[in-house]
This record gives sequence, structure tokens and C-alpha cells, in this order.
Amino acid sequence: MSIALLDVNDSNLQWWHDSAHLQSPGYALLAGGQYRFGNPARAAARLQPRDINTRFWWQLSTEPLQPALGPARHTGDLVHAQLQELHREGGQPPEVLLAVSGSMQRDQLALLLGIVQQCPFDAVGLVNRSVALGSLYGPGGRLLHLEIQLHQAVISELAGRDGMTVLERTLPLPGCGLLQLQENLVEIIAAAFIRQTRFDPRRKAATEQQLYDALPQALRTLGRDGETNLEVAGYRARVGSDELLGAGQRLCSAATRALPGLQGGDRIIADPVAGLLPGLAQQLPGLEILQADSVRQALEQQLDALVQRGRALSFVTALPALGGQGATEATPEPEPAAPRPPPVAAATHLLQGHRARPLAADGTSLGQGWELFRDARGWQLRGSGAAQVNDAPYRAGQILGGGDTIRLDDGASWRLIEVAARGEAQG
Repeated sequence: MSIALLDVNDSNLQWWHDSAHLQSPGYALLAGGQYRFGNPARAAARLQPRDINTRFWWQLSTEPLQPALGPARHTGDLVHAQLQELHREGGQPPEVLLAVSGSMQRDQLALLLGIVQQCPFDAVGLVNRSVALGSLYGPGGRLLHLEIQLHQAVISELAGRDGMTVLERTLPLPGCGLLQLQENLVEIIAAAFIRQTRFDPRRKAATEQQLYDALPQALRTLGRDGETNLEVAGYRARVGSDELLGAGQRLCSAATRALPGLQGGDRIIADPVAGLLPGLAQQLPGLEILQADSVRQALEQQLDALVQRGRALSFVTALPALGGQGATEATPEPEPAAPRPPPVAAATHLLQGHRARPLAADGTSLGQGWELFRDARGWQLRGSGAAQVNDAPYRAGQILGGGDTIRLDDGASWRLIEVAARGEAQG
């Protein structure tokens, strides 16, 4: 693929180019006079709150940056810097296709394209990300897309007309963003720590950051098992999914008010982060959680309709309906045949020192914004910054297996191992 694909949702910007897949939330950290973006910046959000900006995509403009953050004059400078970092780490392709939210205003779109002109790549397409996602679905009732950004949620209503998926309207839901949801969840979980252990993880920045870092994996476990243990600074608290239902109440109420008269054939599709919020599926009947790479699937299949070389870009808000594939059934176009890579040993656990913990396919946090995850090809790393595998720099898309060692900048290291089932161990 010569064209890179960029999904612009500040709760998790995603970049795909050939085998590279980068994920970089819209966090900017000023450290030592330099900017760091994405997961490393998020990992310092509670430790260095005065050196963090999370509003630069949401408030994209050329207004003076308030409060100031290093040499950046305005939020546009931070957007420019993050785009350059993604391009540098994502294979430096000459062309990029952008999918952006319908909540981005006309002047912000114009500014974004102006910023791209100052980057070492050309924008060859610009599409509403909700329309791209909606095009994966066939005809039926109303189709609504719930998008959770850092500082707000957005509902886009889509319609099918004459074989096309068309944007009808975009409704922001203020105060329902990922940061607000995380704060609500952390408040409830911290209360459980106080009640069970008399320890408040929010009293110190370091332990509060640990709690925020542990939150994604805890929510995945809650979604699977209904309860989980969280450990911070040697203290452990048990939390059940029922206790966290109130954290998303504002989002559920706002979404319900924005969606009057839902019919049986209507469908609501939502970005993967929404699937982690306890109780959301019960309060929004018909909710379907998209795959993590659904935007990539849609853009790849719509390339002919989206690429606009040699002319001024228009913001695409209508696309041919691809027809009945849906989020859980759509598959990417097959890649050209390539030499089969050597097999890697199986891995089930991550060993650090004498302690092994089971791997989670959705993501196992390593700290410093890095995590280990599994897709159809095998175990991989994702994050920003530097990581080494077997004492060599990690390559985006590199598949890991049993026996491989992982090392981060702070010296922390792990080994991937396979723990045999009881019958196998005895046989």
C-alpha cells in the first residue's frame, strides 16, 4: 500500500501503512524542551499535568495557546508536530488519506489541510470517518455512529439513499468524552480502595497514574468476568462491573436524548473504546462495537472513491454502500502473496523476574505507553518511543513469540513464555 491511512479521533489516532500500525492518543507532553506525543505523553498525564495538553485536536485553531506549552504558538503547531511524528515512525509514505470526525468545523478542516501542506507528505483524500464506517453496512433502518473523543462524544446519523451511505447530521455530546469517563471510573475505583484498604491512590500523583494505567486492562477483565482485582502500590481492591455502572450515566442519558424514536431496525455502531464502558450496551439496545481496524477496512475498500489527486480536496460525506458486511464481518482485501515468515514459538504469559501474568489479546500494558497485543498474525507491540526485542530495536509489525525478551527505556524487561496446560505438562 503506497498510501497511508490516518484515522483522526483524538482518543486514539491510528495510522496504517504497509505493515506499520501506530496508535497515538492526542496527548502532547513537553519534556526537556521537546514534545512527546501519544502513549508516552499519556503515561505522564497525572505526573506532569502542567506539561500536558490534550485539547489541541479538539480546539484546533491559530489562537494563542493558553496556557502556553513550550515553543508551540497555537494548537495547530502541536497537531503539525504529532502528524510529523506519525509520518516519521510510520514508514514516511508520500501520500496520506485522512478520515476525520464530523465534529470538526469547516475552518478547522481548512486549517488541517494547511498544516498537512507543511508536512513531508501529500493529503490525497479527506472523508468523514462515520460515513466511511457506515458504508460497511447494508440497507436497513437508521444507522448511528457513536464516537468517543477525549473531551466529548459525537453521534452521527447516517442514511442509505440510492446505494449510497450519506451523512444526515452530527450531534456533539459535551462533557461525555473519554477523559470525563475515566475520571468517573477512577473516582469509583478509588472509593473501593479506601473502603477496602484505607488507601487512597489519588493522594499521590505516582499512584494515581498507576491507577489510570491499570484502568484499560481492568475494564477488559470486567467485561469478561464481571469483577476484577486492581493492585496499586501493594494495595489491592476488588471491583465489580455493577459498581461502575454510574460512570457512564451522563453519556447514556445524553445519547438517549439525542436518539429519540429508535426503531427495531435502527442500529448503533460505536468505536471500540465504548465497549469497555460497563452498562453501555444494556442502556443502548442494538449497540454494536466496531473492530479496532474497521476504519482501515472501510478506507481500503473505498480508495477508488476517496483518492483525489491533482485537485483541491473536498470533504467526502457520502460513499457507496459496500453492503451488509458489518463491523464484525468485514475483512480487509487480501495482501499479495509473500514469503512465509519462519514460525514463532507460542506464548501465553509474560514473565518479569519471578512473576508471570497471562497475556490478554486486547492488550497487556508494559508501562511507558507500551502494550503487547495479539491480532490474526500473532503477538506484537504498540506504543511510541523506543523498545527493544532480543536486544535489537523493535520493528512495527514484528511478530513475537515464546522466548523473546522485551526491554523498555527505563530498563524494565520481560520474557514471553508458554505455560503448558496441566494435561500437557503431565503428558
